[in-house]
Amino acid sequence: MIHVQRMMLVSAVLLAGTLTAGAQENAAQQVKPMAGDADPSFEVATIKPSDQNDRNQGFHLQGHRIWVENNDMTAILCFVYKVQKSQIVNAPKWFDEDRWDIDGLPDVDGKPNWTQYRSMLKKLLATRFGLQMHPEKRELSVYALTVAKAGPKLEKTKSDPSANSDSSGHGMGAAQYMKFTNESMPEFAQILEMMGGDRPVVDHTNLLGRYDFTLLWTPDSIRATPTDEAPGLFTALQEQLGLKLEPTRAPADVLVIDAATKPTQN
Repeated sequence: MIHVQRMMLVSAVLLAGTLTAGAQENAAQQVKPMAGDADPSFEVATIKPSDQNDRNQGFHLQGHRIWVENNDMTAILCFVYKVQKSQIVNAPKWFDEDRWDIDGLPDVDGKPNWTQYRSMLKKLLATRFGLQMHPEKRELSVYALTVAKAGPKLEKTKSDPSANSDSSGHGMGAAQYMKFTNESMPEFAQILEMMGGDRPVVDHTNLLGRYDFTLLWTPDSIRATPTDEAPGLFTALQEQLGLKLEPTRAPADVLVIDAATKPTQN
């Protein structure tokens, strides 16, 4: 099972070194999860420009190690803050031109979850990249997540509503299967942005509370024919969840960059 991440950025990789692939996997599996209430920072982190010949790209988490591979600052911000590129305003040109490798370990024992991973990167961006920014609302081209005419097909969660939500999934051939537990609609809208959307997603469902549901779809970028086993995302949302995405313009959150500098490498 892998946690949801932006599809174009996340790839499964093995640690480089002298260990065999099997030994690496076993070592990673032996690392216990970090305490859920822990707020880790990087104990040590190396930042360097990416190898121009590297064709891989991703945000990797293996055992106690965090590794960002061959990503520019815009992509890193999109990952960390769960936004689209259009939501990053006033960024310098090098945000899109320079790619970086970040490799380090947290200062708390255990394997961090993806929320803790993002929190660590937020702190690193502030300290090593001098990132300063502020939020604003601006009118953008967005997708509005709304309820279809037939009504929602969602089941109220069986989990403690105060517990964290969980979103996980796996591939099924060309299709993608996702399971959502204790999910709110604003949280689901954020996840839809990371499922390959080209613009922000704003929750206009007016559905309160939290829900358990699954979704099976084939990304439009790899759909071979309209008769593929799983439908495209827009169709899957309507048929399976009773929800739909409608293109419109609406106020959306943006991150306005006030200051940033290229980092010292170490």
